[in-house]
Amino acid sequence: MGKMLFLQGNEAVGMAAIKAGCRFFAGYPITPSTEIAEYMARELPKVGGTFIQMEDELGSAAAIIGASLAGVKSMTATSGPGFSLMQEALGYAIMTEIPCVFVDVMRGGPSTGLPTSPSQGDIMQIRWGTHGDHQIIALYPSTVEEVYIYTITAFNYAEIYRTPVILAMDETLAHMRENVYIDYEKENPKVVERLKESEIGEEELFLPFELNDQYSVNPLVEMGKTRFHVSGLTHDESGFPIRDPNIIAKVIEHLDSKIRLSTQEISIYNEYMLQDAQIVIVAFGSVARSALRAVKQARSDKIPVGLFKPITIWPMPTSRLKMIFRDAQIIIVPEMNTGQYAREMSKLNKMNRHVESLTKTTGELITPEEILDIVMKMWVQITEM
Repeated sequence: MGKMLFLQGNEAVGMAAIKAGCRFFAGYPITPSTEIAEYMARELPKVGGTFIQMEDELGSAAAIIGASLAGVKSMTATSGPGFSLMQEALGYAIMTEIPCVFVDVMRGGPSTGLPTSPSQGDIMQIRWGTHGDHQIIALYPSTVEEVYIYTITAFNYAEIYRTPVILAMDETLAHMRENVYIDYEKENPKVVERLKESEIGEEELFLPFELNDQYSVNPLVEMGKTRFHVSGLTHDESGFPIRDPNIIAKVIEHLDSKIRLSTQEISIYNEYMLQDAQIVIVAFGSVARSALRAVKQARSDKIPVGLFKPITIWPMPTSRLKMIFRDAQIIIVPEMNTGQYAREMSKLNKMNRHVESLTKTTGELITPEEILDIVMKMWVQITEM
């Protein structure tokens, strides 16, 4: 039994987070993510959860880390300027392998920028915003229904890989309203629960950062149930700081490998009309909506174009993108930034295909017509070869 709801993107985040088991939210109001905090402030207490409006974004990030260590699934939400302030805590959560979810609703920047306008300018901040060598998992939906589904997925990935996960959105998607069908009987996706103390083993045998192999993840046990030490310093299996170069190398390799070697399992993407596509558009978020419309129009004009829409933007779905570079003649990457993802994708371009970067930083959505215009120009180039 289910129900059709007319949801705003930000509301879908809050609803899905509670469905995923989130019982703690800490945040600081910032446009265009504020509706997430408003929803959680209203709805979390109804399910026994806790909402805290913190003094700033760094405090918010630190609070959700503490809540997760205490055994509660947790989340914060912000936009680009606030996400910048959270980077210190994000790195701490990566080093200490603490599951939690950060929502970044992107707006125009840098600095205060364009608070009420859409942007995709945080793509590289999401990947490399915190210092040091690290991997990150980031999901970027393009419909309100996908927002609901992949918010739950973000919580699941946080638990499975014991890591902070970023849910990326843009202002257009955050404030858009669409019909979303919620099936209350069928779990889709199925919620991954945190292991209980009885499932961990004996206290004296528990090592919170045990390195069985480079990509295995030791379950996190709730604080107070057994003793363990947590430090942002590079640490051994018990959590205490170390200076042994061999152990340091193993720790850094573990933090990298547990995500990098699971890229295929983590990668989620949608494909549209790629079977015979000589031109492939790679787009995500709200821009993917414009791209899909452009593809349908171009196909009606007999132009062999397709769309590859990554939901998992980090780690980049490299295996599939390499195949696209192999099979297509031209790749078009429309982004509401200066070409951040296109530059990273180009590193995979061993076939030396033409990559056309369509960029826009005016605070306006890239339209289907703008994408279609580039498709037409690229198709003329192909036919004249």
